[in-house]
Amino acid sequence: MNVLVAYASRHGATREIAERIAETIREAGIEARARSVESVSDLDAYDACVVGAAAYMFHWLKEAAAFVRHHRSALASMPVWLFSSGPLGTEPTNEKGQDQKLAAIPRELPELANLIQARDYRVFFGAYTHDRTPIGLAERFMTVMPASRDALPEGDFRDWPEIESWAREIAEALTPVSTR
Repeated sequence: MNVLVAYASRHGATREIAERIAETIREAGIEARARSVESVSDLDAYDACVVGAAAYMFHWLKEAAAFVRHHRSALASMPVWLFSSGPLGTEPTNEKGQDQKLAAIPRELPELANLIQARDYRVFFGAYTHDRTPIGLAERFMTVMPASRDALPEGDFRDWPEIESWAREIAEALTPVSTR
């Protein structure tokens, strides 16, 4: 069994989540490797896949969505799990009383999950620092608008035990019953 954990990350937080997922799957005795979606040309060497991306402005990074669409036939023929990172903070609900993680599901994810028959999808809290180099229009806007900048909480909000627990669930799903 060989698992690909493919990711799209702007500032590295999602890459670190993918690396932790791959590491946790390897600890369960299954080969797993984290790679950026841009570095993967085909999926022939893999038996299962986890695909994750940072989410900005209610959308998955375009590279990740393009990866899923481009490899949809291969992905549909293997077990696949999807994740995103992006909401900031640790509160379960936002100021509107909505579930933070439910509200943060990127708009294209239901379509992509259905396209490849993904087994599961998770949203993980992300990380943000004010001093990072802005990428994209929205981030550049945030650097020139102090009120907008202050609206985003700074810190690392990733819940590593939650991420590792999910990766162990994936590993268990991939482990043949006879070896459990």
